[in-house]
Order: sequence, then C-alpha cells, then structure tokens
Amino acid sequence: MVSQLKLVEAVRVALQALVSNKLRSILTMLGVIIGVGAVIILVSMGNGATTEVTAEVEGLGSNLIVLTPRPPARFTSADAELLGERVPTIVSIMPSVSGSATVRWGAENLDLRIEGVDASYPSVRSHGVSWGRFLTETDLQRYSRVAVVGWDMVEKLFSGVDPVGQVIKIAGQPFTVIGVMGEKGSGGIFQSNDDEKVLVPLTTGQRLLGTRWVSALYVKAETGSEPLAVAHLRRIFEVQYGDEEAVSILSQEQILEVLGQVTGILTAMLGGIGGISLIVGGIGIMNIMLVSVTERTREIGIRKAIGAKRRDIMLQFLVESVAISVLGGLIGMALGYFGSQAISRLTAVPTVISAPWVGIAIGFSALIGIFFGLYPAHKASRLDPIEALRHD
Repeated sequence: MVSQLKLVEAVRVALQALVSNKLRSILTMLGVIIGVGAVIILVSMGNGATTEVTAEVEGLGSNLIVLTPRPPARFTSADAELLGERVPTIVSIMPSVSGSATVRWGAENLDLRIEGVDASYPSVRSHGVSWGRFLTETDLQRYSRVAVVGWDMVEKLFSGVDPVGQVIKIAGQPFTVIGVMGEKGSGGIFQSNDDEKVLVPLTTGQRLLGTRWVSALYVKAETGSEPLAVAHLRRIFEVQYGDEEAVSILSQEQILEVLGQVTGILTAMLGGIGGISLIVGGIGIMNIMLVSVTERTREIGIRKAIGAKRRDIMLQFLVESVAISVLGGLIGMALGYFGSQAISRLTAVPTVISAPWVGIAIGFSALIGIFFGLYPAHKASRLDPIEALRHD
C-alpha cells in the first residue's frame, strides 16, 4: 500500500512538472511522437503492400499453377490434354497464347494485349463475364472471329456504348464482340491488367499471332494438392526433356510463401527505420531530464532533507521520463492512425494498420522512457542533500 501511494505521488509530481514546462515537454515528446507515428505509418504501408500483392496473386485463379516453357521446350494444345489425363490431381488445364496488337473501333485505336484462350478460362482464372457470353468450344473449332473485351474497354474504346454486338478490328481483321469481362482491377506486378485486354478463341489467336504454339498452360489443381501436382509435373518434364527445369512451374502457394518472406523482411525494415526515430527521441528525453535534474537540485535537496530516500527520488524522475515517452507514444499512435488513413485516401498506396505493431510501438516507447530515464534518475538520487541545498 505504501509503495502504491508513493507511485501515485510520483505520477502526480511528474505530471505537475510536465504541465509547469508545457513547451519543453511538448518539444521533448516530439521525437517519440514522430518515432511512434513513423513506425505505425511505415508498417501500415508495408502491410498494405503485402495485402495488395497477395490479393493480386490470389486473383490469378484458385489453386493455380502456371507452366511456362523454356527454350527449346514448347507447348501445344495437345500437351494440355495429355497432362490433364496423366496428372490425376489436375481439375482443369487451359492453354493460352498471348501477344500485342492494335485494336480499332471507329476512330479509336488502342495497343492492347490479345490472349487466345479456351472455354475453361472463367473457371481456371476465376474471372467471368459481366454481360454477354464467353467463348465456347464451338468458337474454337470454327476459328470464329469473336472477342470478349476487358471491363475498361467499355469506356476507353467504346466511349460508353454497349460493346456487345459491335465489330472491332484486331490487327486489321474484323472481330465481333460477344461479351464483357467483369471488373477485376489492376493486375499490378504479377499479371497484366485483365481489364485492358481482349480474349479471343485459342485457335483464332494462334492464327492471328502467326504461331501454332501456346505461351503458357494454366493448371487448376485440386484443393490442397498443389505440391503433389507440382511434383508430378516436374517428374513428367524431367523424363520428357531430361531436365526438370525445362519448364517453369510456379504455383500460387510458392509465390505466396516467397512473398510472405520478402514482405515480412520489408515490414520489419520499415519498423526498424521508425524505431531509430524512437531512439533519437529517447536521447532527447535523457538530455532534457539531465537539464531538469540540474534545475531542480535544490528541490531534490529539500525532499531528501525532509526524509525522501534515494529510491523515492529515483522513482520520481523515472516516472517523469516514462510519462513523457508514454504520452508521446499515445499522441504518436493517433498521428500514425490518421496519417495512414490520409495516405490511403490521398494516394494509391494502400495501408493496413496492424494492432500488434501499434502495441509494439507503444511498448517500445515506454521502454525508451525507462532506459533513457535511468541515468538522470540515478544521478538525481545520488545528489548529496547538503550540497543540493547550497545550490543556487
């Protein structure tokens, strides 16, 4: 009970000292405020980047494995059928051929990515049409000149006119638009923008781009069987080409694992940068506390003369140091929260505030107050009361 009363008294005296020197207290807190705010803002940016990139990868499709041949290896449509028969954990497999071409409608011209796919695209890539219809097996068999356009094409190419039924020219050849894909958003760094591409039947795309090969195979594996499917595919290509690296095999699980490691390191680095600001703020606290000890030497002498012990004096100054750092941390937390929200709303940088990191920042600021307040508090407790009373 006595110790609790002493602590309450120390907190009261510490707050009184802070209020009596408002400007100095605020300037002392500034380093901690900036440090905590920086930690929260930088980590929220790192978490936002992690969330966005993860969403991009997952947006490629569900349980997806992408196979890309490396020269001299090549893929044909027949390879897709064969792999689908040989690997039991494959649900579906889609061959794809892609390239760039000029797309024209009326007076509008755009250089776009053209992708030749089959009817399994909506299932494999988890991306369906918003209106109209998608490509069918009949379209592939007949080499039909039909196209499904991305969401952004409605405004960019057709100026708000319903594109379904319109005739566009791709590389000078007429194609009838039969559907519009649903909005998917920017593909970022792992995929081209699906909202700004044109899908045509695989057979038509091969003829249009002048090739009989396919650029990649998109494999949809059974849930939870991606590692087994990858191992099976590697073995097949090792036997076929004598080298398991002849074909690049990349699964969502592998991508997400690597991304988790990279973004984890990035987030920790950003947090460390903010932590440096906190340490600088701690040095400022120690400096001001040493000044405060010098200014209050006579007060310390009086307190000792009327019975205060060394630990009482030490507790008083230590609590004052912690009060500065914790109050600064709480203000910094508010700054970090509103700063993160402002960055997210005013720029294209996404932010996700992490509660554990907020707790770490506040806890670290309190530790900073204790660590950098120990020496000034110890120095104050060591003052000789007689010499302190003589101090002017």
